[in-house]
Amino acid sequence: MTNPEVAILMLCLFIVLVLLGFPIAFTLLAMGVGFGYFAYYTGVDSFADIFNNNIFYLLNQNTYSVMENDTLVAIPLFLFMGYVVERANIVDRLFYSLQMAARNLPGSMAIAALITCAVFSTASGIVGAVVTLMGLLAFPAMANAQYNKQFASGVICAGGTLGILIPPSIMLIVYAAIAELSPLRLYAAAVFPGLMLAGLYIVYVVIRVLLNPQIAPKPNQKDIPPVSKIYLDLLVSFVPLTVLIMLVLGSILGGLATPAEAAAMGALGGLVLAMIYRSLTWRKVKESVFLTAKATAMVCWLFVGSWTFASVFSYLGGHDVIEHWFLGMNLEPWQFLIMVQLIIFFLGWPLEWSEILIIFVPIFLPMLDTFGVNPYFFAMLVALNLQTSFLTPPMAMSAYYLKGVLRNEIELVDIFKGILPYLGIVIFSMVLMYQFPGIALWLPDYLFGPYIP
Repeated sequence: MTNPEVAILMLCLFIVLVLLGFPIAFTLLAMGVGFGYFAYYTGVDSFADIFNNNIFYLLNQNTYSVMENDTLVAIPLFLFMGYVVERANIVDRLFYSLQMAARNLPGSMAIAALITCAVFSTASGIVGAVVTLMGLLAFPAMANAQYNKQFASGVICAGGTLGILIPPSIMLIVYAAIAELSPLRLYAAAVFPGLMLAGLYIVYVVIRVLLNPQIAPKPNQKDIPPVSKIYLDLLVSFVPLTVLIMLVLGSILGGLATPAEAAAMGALGGLVLAMIYRSLTWRKVKESVFLTAKATAMVCWLFVGSWTFASVFSYLGGHDVIEHWFLGMNLEPWQFLIMVQLIIFFLGWPLEWSEILIIFVPIFLPMLDTFGVNPYFFAMLVALNLQTSFLTPPMAMSAYYLKGVLRNEIELVDIFKGILPYLGIVIFSMVLMYQFPGIALWLPDYLFGPYIP
């Protein structure tokens, strides 16, 4: 076999092993070292020469590069902020106050759940945590209010995925490190697409309930507290968390702080909020630190494994094969974008956003200049598309997160049926952004000047 053929075999074998359930990070690492040993093999004259292979040097250099990457420093800090907020009992107050504030709108509890998901996932950025917590909090409340279970599950699953798109997003930090783009411009580019998608979700809920009021009955008047209490609850629960998020995001977009510095202040702000709400305990802080270290270690190993895998794949000529295949078809830019987004969409069936972003997206990045595609516009298309990796059956992870906490209260197939309309909304939002690129590009160009390649 030639080296490019070995590279394609390497890629196919990786997908097969992932589908079999092997851990992603260590599968990447093992395959990178295994195929890399073959790629850099120069012969063995003695026992000592067995370990005299450049793959070990490459692995060491990639590990060091991950550890010294300043952009990635923001990840553990944002994670810590999210875990602290999650344990501060803020979300239940937020959901209740928003539910009461939206009481006169069709599907008020569903709208409150979507806004709560958007706000909390923005502070957290951890899809599993948001869907799990909202499944424990919002789903029983909607079920008790006689909401259709399919409808309620779709709202929670779709809303929980917004955190990987709306800044400050961990996914965008990872993308910035992979594509060597400015995280500030990426955050600015993601503001309007994220708000647009959340807005489309709310519009869908309102229209759906207007057409079929039985799926979301209005709240009983006896359950509605006085207006003064509603506004007080909203002030106490919604305003502090929103102000914290706006300060973190505003300091980044305003150029007052780097993402890492803003994340550090956000983590401190999360501790202060927990203290104000009298929910800051040593046990909760210890849990937050442990979960942050666990998630950060996973991300670091994922980066080390993926960069090693990608380096070997490129050295064997895999990137060249795929690039020549695309260029050989003489595609127009719009055809290239559609084909790439379709590939990413189908990869979202078996894989999560992290594997798609770290392994497959770098294959297409070198071709953006050839087709004249703005890398920040491409990043936003990918970011929107990656929402589908959580919403696409049969491997829709948000559905499994929700099923895990609800157990026998709802069947998995009903959750799948509930999330399908939101999958269509994500695709519609991608089409909308393609037709109007200013949705993604206006704000970064306004804040930082036109993009110059």
